[in-house]
Amino acid sequence: MTEVPAGHPEKPSGEDGMALLERMNGGHHEELALWGLTFLPLEDGARVLDIGCGGGANIGRILERVPAGHVSGVDYSETSVRASTAYNARAIEQGRCDVSEGNASDLPYADASFDAVSAFETVYYWDLPTAFPEVLRVLVPGGRFLVCNEDDGGDPAVLELAKQIPGMVVYTCDQLVAALEEAGFVIDSVGQVPEKGHIAIVACRP
Repeated sequence: MTEVPAGHPEKPSGEDGMALLERMNGGHHEELALWGLTFLPLEDGARVLDIGCGGGANIGRILERVPAGHVSGVDYSETSVRASTAYNARAIEQGRCDVSEGNASDLPYADASFDAVSAFETVYYWDLPTAFPEVLRVLVPGGRFLVCNEDDGGDPAVLELAKQIPGMVVYTCDQLVAALEEAGFVIDSVGQVPEKGHIAIVACRP
């Protein structure tokens, strides 16, 4: 297996990885996440899972939306798990949050554990035919899954960049919708910002 570079966005590690995670907690990543979250309805007491939790800022944003709920984070990168744990240390101490190391295609959670699942700028690196059914499995019936990507595959420069990043695939909105439906989801809503290429798809477990 090819070694993933330390600063690679799929699996950040070391000091370079920590620097990347800090950048991804703010700036245009924050703007995208706040926009994407507007599409995901959440009850005060919801149980939410953020897959590919990175530096932990999106866990924090979701915690603010579910004051009586619980938010779990999972990431393939040990460095990301440490960063997310540190970022959300207070909520973890309060019993409102936990962060684990794991793979989207083999989630370390029981069936029907969550009311909602989020995935911000991370499905680029997933094996969709195995990961999307896993998300479906851990959702309760009627639970929602938010996929939020910065790019919709329409920018040639981004596609060229993706060719240089091992394991990265930039999906179009139609490709993501088709993969979600193939996994058994029902599409609830689709939001797009064409001039920026942003996508926010909410899919429901029937």
